[in-house]
Amino acid sequence: MKNVVVVGSQWGDEGKGKIVDWLSDEADIVIRFQGGHNAGHTLVINGTTYKLRLLPSGVVRENKISIIGNGVVVDPWALLDEIKEIESKGININTENFIISETATLILPFHKEMDEIREDAAGKGKIGTTRRGIGPAYEDKVGRRSIRVMDLRSEINLDQRLEVVLLHHNAIRKGLGKQIFEKDKLKNDLLKIAPEILKFSQPVWLKIEQYKKNKKKILFEGAQGILLDVDHGTYPFVTSSNTVASNAATGTGCGPNSINYVLGITKAYTTRVGEGPFPTELSDEIGELLGTRGKEFGTVTNRKRRCGWFDAVLVRQSIKISGINGIALTKLDVLDELDEIKMCVGYKLGEQEIDYLPASVEDQLKIKPVYKSFLGWKKSTKGIKSIDDLPKNAKNYIFAVEDFIGTKIASISTSPERKDTILIESPFEG
Repeated sequence: MKNVVVVGSQWGDEGKGKIVDWLSDEADIVIRFQGGHNAGHTLVINGTTYKLRLLPSGVVRENKISIIGNGVVVDPWALLDEIKEIESKGININTENFIISETATLILPFHKEMDEIREDAAGKGKIGTTRRGIGPAYEDKVGRRSIRVMDLRSEINLDQRLEVVLLHHNAIRKGLGKQIFEKDKLKNDLLKIAPEILKFSQPVWLKIEQYKKNKKKILFEGAQGILLDVDHGTYPFVTSSNTVASNAATGTGCGPNSINYVLGITKAYTTRVGEGPFPTELSDEIGELLGTRGKEFGTVTNRKRRCGWFDAVLVRQSIKISGINGIALTKLDVLDELDEIKMCVGYKLGEQEIDYLPASVEDQLKIKPVYKSFLGWKKSTKGIKSIDDLPKNAKNYIFAVEDFIGTKIASISTSPERKDTILIESPFEG
């Protein structure tokens, strides 16, 4: 029995949703451990498309338990809307198959407004957030003034907690010339939906302990990617949580010894949404081709993603930081039409050659990629399910990636469909 953590090894949007859904066949429990409804997964199952933002990917599968851990920030209204949307497609979400940690932090309307105010005021210095209130909610959590799921149980407690958090936010709003936020309406709005949220609420750490004793297989599902980690990403152009695999333990309430295998989801090229450094970005027809063939638009925001060549230096760095045991290579078929394919194998910073991404944004914006070129295969790989059936040049590219990053490729995805996956090593068994 193994418990597996799934993380993105780039800037997110690597195709984690499909891989988690695919792995959920073997898992009993699927747990989200960080992020909020700023990170979306798109699943295509039997021709039906599911766009998930807060709900774990396992929720669309029968006989699986899906959990939102304490490390996630939850917009309660967005969650209830998403549940309705998914249920309208025939999925039954109930207290037997869905749990929310009682200590998860809530995203409230003033968090979203603060996100928007800051982004608008930042001008050219904007981060490129999704304006969903994620960052301000995490700030309140660290500042010990957040409203958590459990606070919805008591009107007296909720009133006191709102008093504390609004004292902080209204002071900032006044300073920015914005209208102060009224407590009573928000309290009544929260009390109105409290029963719908609280019915799913449980101590997740205790549930995990029970699952472990019962030999259940747990799949920990990360959002975004390691290069957006607040400590290890391209700071300050990052998200507001830790996206590395080790946060699966903190964000759910179990020890690191609960993690047996880390699977890094890695796109066969590179994309990024929002602002920030991107050494291999392509602003030419090849970049446009990758975006068009890969349907590179955000699940949550529909923003167009920036596209570029595969950056093996960054992926190798992510592997080391997050302890990745195996790679799930996705969207190989997007490269099918290219005559030449490039892979970044180093950087030049002025006259200096370096083999890692420097921590300084100033340096990150200056570095130039050093490429190794490969012949394209000019054949369709879509739907191939055996590595032996891949074109020779496709296999050459895959083996070169594997050799450079120093970690085995455990699976290869050849289309958005769940079944179109080449399995080399199962994370639950490897």
